[in-house]
Amino acid sequence: MDGQWRSHQPFRSPFDPCPPLPKAYVVPPNQYITYQPEGLKQFSPREALKHGTLWPDLYSPYEARYKRGSQA
Repeated sequence: MDGQWRSHQPFRSPFDPCPPLPKAYVVPPNQYITYQPEGLKQFSPREALKHGTLWPDLYSPYEARYKRGSQA
């Protein structure tokens, strides 16, 4: 699922005493599907409730990329 993550490095002035923290965010898969194509795979009803969507192609786990106190 790394394809959903984007990151950027904020501008850092030469006079800035603190290094900037890298910024990371998730781009949801529904941003790339403009309409619902026919024949998409479907989760079972139980799995759909667990994942919050009926279609695996639209599932995004929304997990934290960076843990507090560490920079990866």
